[in-house]
Order: sequence, then structure tokens, then C-alpha cells
Amino acid sequence: MSTPDLQARSPWSHLNDIESVKIAPKTDHPINGSIRIPGSKSFTNRALIMAALAKGHSKLSGILRSDDSYWCIDALNKLGIETEIEGDIVTIQGCYANWPNLQADLYIGAAGTTARFLPGALAAGKKGDWVVQASKRMSERPVEPLIKALIDLGAKIDYLEKEGFFPIQVKGSGLAGGAVSISGKLSSQFISGLLLASPYAEKEVTITIPDSIVQHEYVRITLGLMEKFGVKVDCSEDLSQMVVPQGEYVGQDLSLEADASTASYFFALAAVTNGQIRITNLSANTNQPDIHMLEVYKKMGCRVVKGEDYIELIGTDRLIGGFDISMKEMSDQTLTLAALAPFASGPITMRDVEHIRHHESDRISAICTELGKLGIKVEEFQDGLTVYPGTPQATTLNSYDDHRVAMSLALIGTKVPGVVIQDPGCISKTCPTYFELLQGLGISIEYLT
Repeated sequence: MSTPDLQARSPWSHLNDIESVKIAPKTDHPINGSIRIPGSKSFTNRALIMAALAKGHSKLSGILRSDDSYWCIDALNKLGIETEIEGDIVTIQGCYANWPNLQADLYIGAAGTTARFLPGALAAGKKGDWVVQASKRMSERPVEPLIKALIDLGAKIDYLEKEGFFPIQVKGSGLAGGAVSISGKLSSQFISGLLLASPYAEKEVTITIPDSIVQHEYVRITLGLMEKFGVKVDCSEDLSQMVVPQGEYVGQDLSLEADASTASYFFALAAVTNGQIRITNLSANTNQPDIHMLEVYKKMGCRVVKGEDYIELIGTDRLIGGFDISMKEMSDQTLTLAALAPFASGPITMRDVEHIRHHESDRISAICTELGKLGIKVEEFQDGLTVYPGTPQATTLNSYDDHRVAMSLALIGTKVPGVVIQDPGCISKTCPTYFELLQGLGISIEYLT
């Protein structure tokens, strides 16, 4: 079993003292429920950074209270940003890109978004000298494409240990601006990190993507939030070129969207159990790419009802398989689909997700290994996998300190009695209440210490 990095767990995390959870299906009648899900991680950390850089006061409603957002807020506090948190509402006094604390040691945990958004925001400051450290796994994930691009714009950033990886030292000296090129193949967050900082450069910034963007919609989420904070970026239709004007963010009162990625686990729950789930605080009219999983569930035989402010999924007594799909634009849901695939009528092949080997775990290897433990036939290849129909046999599964591995494998436990997930506390990265929400829908969760 992989060793969890408990240092990366925040005071907002749950289950850190729980060794494993044992899951059993609801047996008396099908799952039929309505739930509200937590806020979007993608929106939360983008909005937090923009609000901190902005001129004036912001109020953000519907933030995600998870490890990733906790460490983002903690870093902002250490930089001297004033914040007040009440429930899922945070108020922030922006610094107009002049960070109040000119020296600080910052810890960002395993928050990939903060790791990609904060360096540029710091470099945009005119003064300061900060060290940014990350969790063990985050420090193994490459950040060199982003740092190189920021340096090309005039940032002063040094690696403190291994070239291309955290920890880093950022010296606030402002950004000159101009033209910069960055690959979009490894992470769309690198592009978002550049975009977030660029309004504060001395002249407009032209960002060119010479290849392709692994997930366009997350870049569009960044562009949309930038516009709400007062900076409109001129973009080509395919986002291969973006021109960011010199400007500033202005504080805003915003209500953030619920998390479509988290919602998908509950839609999958309805799909695999032939149940019915309504998410009461999410609209299908969102740029979050994981909303496109709804089309996959429909392809598998489920029915989807879309309301103005809700989405409902009705399952089927036999999921339809036998298809090949690119998961590039919704790669976070690769493991969700892989967990459903054993119950489908034919094999399902998922492609174009090589980049998820470099996330919290090597997700392709992790899901193939754990499905194999369950007795499911799987074929692994560099950019994806094929999962064959089968009858999973209950066993103990490793979560790899990866929230998406844990939440996906738990779906199998809602169908197969006796599945045990080790280190369930890793879900606190994006949805600390995941197992509580499952319990509320009638799934049996036994906490083992």
C-alpha cells in the first residue's frame, strides 16, 4: 500500500484516523435521492487567486472546503491577504498585486491548481521574496513548462532542489510581458497560470500554444473568471493564441458553481445501481468539461433530465458497453468510467489520457492494478486502458493517496458487498464529505481503524 502524505491533509479534511472503509450496497430498494454537492475546486482556487490580486473587496460564495482550497487560502493569509470564512463563503481584501508580506515560506500541499496559479501571481508583484513548498507527490510532478514561460515574461524564479520541480523561490520583480509560447499537452493549468498573472505585466502578453491543449474547457473557465474580474482576453477560436491586455482585476461578489467532477460520481452511482439521483445545485449549462460525462451515461443506456438548476440521472438494468472513447477533455472521469465498465455489456476502451499518469498517482496503472485484484480483465496501454465485463470479487483495494482512485473504486462497492478501500482520507483533496453523502443515500459505510 502507498503511504499517505498526511502533511498534505488540512484541518478541513476528514477520516485521517480511519484506516479503511468497508462498503456494502443498499439492498432494500433502489437508490433514489436528491443531493447538493460541494463547490468546484477549479472555480474556487482560480477565484481565490484573482480576488487576492484584485483591487478592492471580493465575496465568493459556494467555495469548496477541501484540502486544496484550504492550502490556497493559507498561502494567501501568509502573504498578508485578509480573509474571512463563514461556511462556504469567503471574503477577501485584494492587494492590487502588491503582496503585503514581502517574505514568507508558503506550503501548498498537493494542490495542483495552487501550484500552477500562485508562482505567476507572486512573480507579478513588484517586491518580495518567497519560498513555495509542496507535498511529496506534488514535488514529483513537473512544473518546468510553466516556470520557463514565466521566466520568459521576466519572472525571477529559481528551483531550490531538483530542476523543474518544487520547491521554488519566487522574487517579486514584476513581469515585462510580450510574447511567450507554452505547450498545452501536459496540463491546461500551466496555461491558466500564465493567463492569471498576465494582466499585471508592463505590456500586453501574447500566449501561443504550438501544439494542443489537453483540456480546453478548463482554460475557458479561467478566461470566463478573468472577464468577471474585469480583464477580457482576446482569443483565437481554438485558443492557440491569446492576447492578454495590461490591466487589473477588480473585486467581485461571485457565486461559484458546484463541482461537475464530484457530481459525476453520484450520476455513476445511479447508473451502476439502476437508481435515480438528482443533483439540485448544478446546471448542464457549465464550461466544466466533466459535465460531458452525461453523454457517456446516455450512451450506456441511462436517461438524463436537465432542469434550469438541477440534473437528474435515471439508471438502467444493464449498462451498454462495447465502445472506444477519447477521454482527453474529461480525463478526471477516466477512472469513473473504468469502475463502471465491468458491469457493462461489452468492453470499454478509454484513450488519450497519458497525462493522468502524472497526477496524484499514475492513475492508469493504479486503476488497472486494482481492477485486476477484483478479478476483472484489463488491458493497459500508454495513453489508456480497456476494461472487460466481469463479476468483481470483493477484496481490499489501495487508494494510492489519490482522491479519484478512492472515489471511483468505492462505486464498485456500491454494487459488490465487502469492497474495502484503504486510506479513505485522501478524498479530502476535493470532497471530504463523499462517504457521508453515500451514506445519506443508503449505502452502508463501515469505518475501520
